[in-house]
Amino acid sequence: ILQHLNMSKHTDSTAEVLLEKRGCAGVITLNRPKALNAFNLSMIRQIYPQLKTWEKDPETFLIIIKGTGGKAFCAGGDIRVITDAGKVGDRLAQDFFREEYTLNNAIGTCQKPYVALIDGITMGGGVGLSVHGHFRVATEKTVFAMPETAIGLFPDVGGGYFLPRLPGKIGYYLALTGFRLKGRDSQKAGIATHFVESEKLPALEKDLIALKSPSKENVADVLNSYHMKCKTDQEKQFVLDEHMDKINSLFSANSMEEIIQNLKQDGSPFALKQLETLNKMSPTSLKMTLRQLREGASMNLQDVLIMEYRLSQACMNGHDFYEGVRAVLIDKDQVPKWKPATLEEVTDEFVDNCFKSLGNSDLKL
Repeated sequence: ILQHLNMSKHTDSTAEVLLEKRGCAGVITLNRPKALNAFNLSMIRQIYPQLKTWEKDPETFLIIIKGTGGKAFCAGGDIRVITDAGKVGDRLAQDFFREEYTLNNAIGTCQKPYVALIDGITMGGGVGLSVHGHFRVATEKTVFAMPETAIGLFPDVGGGYFLPRLPGKIGYYLALTGFRLKGRDSQKAGIATHFVESEKLPALEKDLIALKSPSKENVADVLNSYHMKCKTDQEKQFVLDEHMDKINSLFSANSMEEIIQNLKQDGSPFALKQLETLNKMSPTSLKMTLRQLREGASMNLQDVLIMEYRLSQACMNGHDFYEGVRAVLIDKDQVPKWKPATLEEVTDEFVDNCFKSLGNSDLKL
């Protein structure tokens, strides 16, 4: 009966997530277009068991994940619900992060080819549902960002794993500033593996679904052929190309204070713009994030997610996450009052504590 219920869900256009077996593929469709396909705990609880089932099913050869509505793949997790829960000490504040990171890990370890069609806004938690899979297909509508430092959080969902592994110091730059990569730039930066015109996605999906018992190589061949045929913005220079030398030198410092110092000393228009951006971010978030990436650079995905779960709970027990969500998402005054208000006031001791084991409450993967 459960299997039947699962399979009949896709006929319900109001379901928040659609899970369908189509041809050789399991297809996950995030279906909250009005919320830019932001996901909640109930959606995670539907996707995770289905992903595990498809992974074991001999008749399912690949997994496709996409969003509806044409604006977003997924704008992230439903943050407001989490902060509401955190304020009153509701367990959801633990459960959400624990189950979200468990899903990120399942995607990162999935034995079947996993294809994310990141057409439109792909931020925060939406990156976690895509970047750890084998294939990420960007389009001219893709907008990638990890904007968490602006809301008193940190680039979680395995950001500590994939960001420091991007070329040079680009991941550190994206993590600290929340810079948005658009269209082909997301592929040039290494976030996406392929680039295809948005209007070609239905045909691409159809071709993938029609494959007969495909191997990972067969899936790659289809994606490669669409990628090679796509001429949009092919000649365009990577947006960060001219700044890469500066990013690599200025963002390679061991501490946030040094990065700020580097930017001030550099004094170029690019450096001053970054200073201005970093000055708006939560000082606590910036210090947590820099350390998260520096440590994550030499850890596996599981250990990174365990570390990030500790950080998520530190944020739930702190001040800045609630204040950031208030300023950016609720009151929208865009003027968060961070506590502490300066980098100097965020002590190493405080940051160390955020990374400490939670003992029995640690994430288990």
